[in-house]
Amino acid sequence: MKKFIGFIAAIAVFLVGGLVILQNVNFNRLGADEYYTQIIGQGKKLEDKSDNGQKYVAYEYKLSAFDKDGRKKTLTFTAQKQLRENAYLSLFVKDSKGVTSYQEVKKEELPKKASEKLSK
Repeated sequence: MKKFIGFIAAIAVFLVGGLVILQNVNFNRLGADEYYTQIIGQGKKLEDKSDNGQKYVAYEYKLSAFDKDGRKKTLTFTAQKQLRENAYLSLFVKDSKGVTSYQEVKKEELPKKASEKLSK
């Protein structure tokens, strides 16, 4: 009986741990290269309808971005809302998928070489 209770407790710990990981880990960022950019312009407004007829709007951005070593890459990505003009972003990029995630960052958080390139 004690072994059975221990087994159930181990399964419960495993399930709770799995749920915590699923809620807190952004898998779109795992194994991605990080680039930095600044929002210039309002983005291209894209309007479409889903299969059930519901309209949705997205904004497409095509911007120059720089990695931590200052290497430039032009990246295209979409956002579900219009992003704040002049905001700095950290872009997570995978070779096979392009930009998979982004996050706004402060200028002070940018790597030095990327910050220098974006300030020009």
